[in-house]
Amino acid sequence: MQVHVVDGTFELFRAYYGNPSRASTDEHEVGAARGLARSMLALLAEPDVTHVAVAFDHVIESFRNDLYVGYKTGDGLDPMLFAQFGPAEDACRALGLVVWPMIEFECDDALATAAARFSDERDVDRVVICSPDKDLTQCVRGARVVCLDRMRRTTLDEQGVHVKFGVAPASIPDWLALVGDSADGYPGIPRWGAKSAATVLAEYAHLEAIPAAAADWRIEVRGADALAANLAAHHEDALLFRELATLRTDVPLTESLAALRWRGPDDAALAALAERWLDTSLIERASAVAQLSRERGALSAPRSRGSQPAQSAGRASRRGRSRS
Repeated sequence: MQVHVVDGTFELFRAYYGNPSRASTDEHEVGAARGLARSMLALLAEPDVTHVAVAFDHVIESFRNDLYVGYKTGDGLDPMLFAQFGPAEDACRALGLVVWPMIEFECDDALATAAARFSDERDVDRVVICSPDKDLTQCVRGARVVCLDRMRRTTLDEQGVHVKFGVAPASIPDWLALVGDSADGYPGIPRWGAKSAATVLAEYAHLEAIPAAAADWRIEVRGADALAANLAAHHEDALLFRELATLRTDVPLTESLAALRWRGPDDAALAALAERWLDTSLIERASAVAQLSRERGALSAPRSRGSQPAQSAGRASRRGRSRS
């Protein structure tokens, strides 16, 4: 059995910039949400896709904004995109998918928690994190937890993470702390780049293990004296940036493995959504995918009319700007 956990935030961004505009009956823009729904149906149509959940950043801000003033916010986000997070979540529920809308935590934290939890299940052969986000590569475990870039059709297992970043998955937060992550709003340590960080962390793994003096390093790195001096001068920053980059695995997701099994769309909810979006093709596509799953023996008990997967406890506390 494989478990697929999807970065819904990334999928919505991708759909926003890759799909035509579309208005609903109430004249709200739903082109991106519609594109995401079609993308999820394409995923469900693939072989061995039986257990699926989708995580979203229900608000942009998280607990990390309390740790670092420069951490990413929703400022500058296109309002037309921002307004489609709610409809995207509704669409995934209508398709019969478990949805994790994050508020205090981030989407990536939900995916990391799910990967850690479900990879330990006896019946699970592999957890597939559907996202190209480099932050999530820290979750990779051998070939049991992998990251899938659905757009490029590439999969990263532990060896793949080594090849791409030069470090083990467990060192990714340290690598990000040194290099920085402009998308998340922290700059890294001056003069440290991807190559120097990979070379040093391949030897020492974590920030605490790096000797303060370059003369004590067991490897040769260009500009080592300056790198060591900058790390010493910004050591507290490096530890903070690593904390920002480290994904949480304690998000209160309430769903069991069985709850993630796809049982087809919620017919009533999908019909209402299709009417509102003026797009009956969603019903036809969902029915076709459900039939395909039945023929493969992947669909067991059909979802009862009007039922929806339970909402995760991960959205229990509100903060920041809500989308709904």
